[in-house]
Amino acid sequence: MFTPDQYQLLDFGEGRKLERFGQFLLDRLSPAAETARCSHRPQWREAACRYQRTDGDRGVWHPANVLPATWTISHGACTFELKPTDFGHLGIFPEQAENWDWLATQIAARPAAKVLNLFAYTGGSTLASAAAGAEVAHVDAAKNVVQWARRNAELSGLSEAPVRWLAEDARKFVRREVKRGSQYDLIVLDPPSYGHGVKGQVWRVDQHLPDLLSDLRTLSTDDAAILLTCHSPGLGPVELRQMLERHYFGRRMPQIEARPLSILAADDRRLPSGILARWSP
Repeated sequence: MFTPDQYQLLDFGEGRKLERFGQFLLDRLSPAAETARCSHRPQWREAACRYQRTDGDRGVWHPANVLPATWTISHGACTFELKPTDFGHLGIFPEQAENWDWLATQIAARPAAKVLNLFAYTGGSTLASAAAGAEVAHVDAAKNVVQWARRNAELSGLSEAPVRWLAEDARKFVRREVKRGSQYDLIVLDPPSYGHGVKGQVWRVDQHLPDLLSDLRTLSTDDAAILLTCHSPGLGPVELRQMLERHYFGRRMPQIEARPLSILAADDRRLPSGILARWSP
């Protein structure tokens, strides 16, 4: 997990969350906190910057020009470059930290492990896997995001690690790997609800995830571990477990761990932050 000086959720409520990212205290939107009440209102006045939605899914940071163009935080051996975006994101999803620790444990038990990381964003799982000694295929449709992930690898001292950086459509890449007869020891995927591939291919998680999981089964070694996370309305722990059982394993698997992802706040409350389903032998 993160040390408090690198990342900490200080408070949340009324549709917002107050977080520390390194030296900056930030006030951001949080739909998951709509029905919660803030527990320490005076602390919110200390925020260096507040993100406010202005048009659709875009918004502004206020006051403007307070945050630097980039800054960094670390998780273990991995360093992440952060930057404020129009969407309110910074380039990292802190709730994934527990999964990075889980991946490191899995790789420690698998010498020379090969990891496939799909919808890989800025590379948290890729960095955690590479730092633990794995060979990684990092796949994301957004070229600029793949470049951001490579920058994170450089900052983490992993520029020479055995990582393939691939700006490709996940489904297309997986189908090509199936034809090649490739095999992976760990499968990681964090699919969006909706998106587009490199050439405009439409992705809808409810329509396309089942077939992708079926193809991933073909790419998996007999004892491969799998980590599936999701932030899509309508897909809870039960639904993700059932998808894995039906389309990846082809049978009921009572050992699948399926539960909400959350971030522990400073006052010991938990902010819901998606769903995970994972399995290891």
